[in-house]
Amino acid sequence: MNKVALVTGGGRGIGAATALRLAKDGYNIVVNYVSNLEAAQKVAQQVLAMGNQAWVVQADVGVESDVKRMYQEIDINCGRLDVLVNNAGILFTQSPVVSLNAERINKVLQTNVTGPFLCCIEAIKRMSTEYGHEGGVIVNVSSAASRIGAPNEYVDYAASKGALDTLTIGLSLEVANQGIRVNCVRPGLIYTEMHASGGEPARVDRLKQNLPLQRGGQPEEVAAAIAFLVSDESAYTTGAFLEVSGGR
Repeated sequence: MNKVALVTGGGRGIGAATALRLAKDGYNIVVNYVSNLEAAQKVAQQVLAMGNQAWVVQADVGVESDVKRMYQEIDINCGRLDVLVNNAGILFTQSPVVSLNAERINKVLQTNVTGPFLCCIEAIKRMSTEYGHEGGVIVNVSSAASRIGAPNEYVDYAASKGALDTLTIGLSLEVANQGIRVNCVRPGLIYTEMHASGGEPARVDRLKQNLPLQRGGQPEEVAAAIAFLVSDESAYTTGAFLEVSGGR
């Protein structure tokens, strides 16, 4: 029986690339999405074309009732969960801190921090040896912004990813003896639609020459790093951070 991986925000960008990469590695895939059903279905169809099973589940990861419903659907449809990739995340238009407000900050934190916490809580209940399961792997998708701070652009987003880094460290230590590994990737400037959400679709091209590798990254390169952390090749790795940022 194939193992099952849940990829939150799996309909686009890094999430979609990760879903397809894990399917290539033999996983059945749960594609989570919040609003773009068409994009999620397209990813699921590609997974099915590889000969794997795929399920599309709508849920806003920042809403506890949505997360519980999503996992109940996984229980019914899949009967198991082996991998969680906490990829779903949001950011808003570039702005200095002085121009932020509580509504924006709280929206970012709800999706980017509360969301992964909620997804981890439910995943542990379905992976942990303490709950009678065989273990599993959680990979959090953070950002190089957690180290850099994203001044004048997305300090709220960067702060949310800093919290995700801390979740990775603390949770990895908490569940290491329960058969669960928890690791993190920190993508840098990657060609995804997220930059358009920040109001600058060509942001990667503007900044890429400042990087040591002098190019932007592709979602598939981040997906490859996630696939490594999911695989048995990283069986002795937990609480680790893999920088996929071109040296940034």
